[in-house]
Amino acid sequence: MKTQKNTALIKQKAFELGFSFVGVAKAGFLEEEAPRLEKWLHQNAHGKMQYMENHFDKRLDPRLLVEDTKSVVSLLYNYYTSEKQQDPVAPKISMYAYGKDYHTLIKQKLKELYTFIQEEIGDVNGRYFVDSAPVLDKVWAKKAGLGWIGKNANLITKGQGSYLFVAELLLDLELDYNTVEVKDFCGSCTKCLDACPTGAIIRPYVVDGSKCISYFTIELKDAIPVEVKGKFEDWMFGCDICQEVCPWNRFSLQHNEPWFDPHPDLLKLTKKDWEEIEQPLFQDIFRKSAVKRTKYSGLKRNIEFLKKVDKKSPTK
Repeated sequence: MKTQKNTALIKQKAFELGFSFVGVAKAGFLEEEAPRLEKWLHQNAHGKMQYMENHFDKRLDPRLLVEDTKSVVSLLYNYYTSEKQQDPVAPKISMYAYGKDYHTLIKQKLKELYTFIQEEIGDVNGRYFVDSAPVLDKVWAKKAGLGWIGKNANLITKGQGSYLFVAELLLDLELDYNTVEVKDFCGSCTKCLDACPTGAIIRPYVVDGSKCISYFTIELKDAIPVEVKGKFEDWMFGCDICQEVCPWNRFSLQHNEPWFDPHPDLLKLTKKDWEEIEQPLFQDIFRKSAVKRTKYSGLKRNIEFLKKVDKKSPTK
């Protein structure tokens, strides 16, 4: 009864803080994921994301990351918006980066939730993360019953699709654990595989990160390989293609988080504006944005890469 009460208390507070989904799984070793992760790394599917090679054991067992972890609380935060960039031929930015950096907001909410747990339940130790630790967050969200991992390797919920940030709390507290995982509802659909212009989804449920447009435009610090020229479909930061074509995202709901509202000028910028963007405007629009990760020089590199595609050789 106590575990049920504590679990209900945590979920109620999480919903009050704005999280859309909350679930709990028992901490342990991810036996099924071990060979998959090893094979994925061996195939160099992480490209130059060297950090993916670090802390292999901790990625597979959160008890090694935080001592005495008993529960993994997974939380999802909606960021979907129906707003779009107004110029249909302008370089595109992934929806998750329209507003201010989600890490800042969600970490603050996780801190509030963790403080609440300590105050209301007692001497509870743990840590909270959002994309900042070697944790297989989508796997834990699946185990917590929040959704399934789709053929595009995104976590998909039956109620709201996949435009959701994933976060987790690792606690040394026994809670009421989910025991029934959500069924995989991808069925025979291959829309995401068919739509990926760089062939990054090499087979259902497996994404070669080194071929993903998001990797090229955000993670890769070197020059973008010439062999992918003309395949970006105007994406200059991130890519939403495999989410845009996913039938389950017809259920996405408009977020109500002001932090994620775009800068007033962001969606108005034309193709010409982006091609001529200078550092002061970049700093103004992306001052608190996740786009700052690629820096002004990185964004300019991406835009220049797209521009070269437009320059056709004169017909002789």
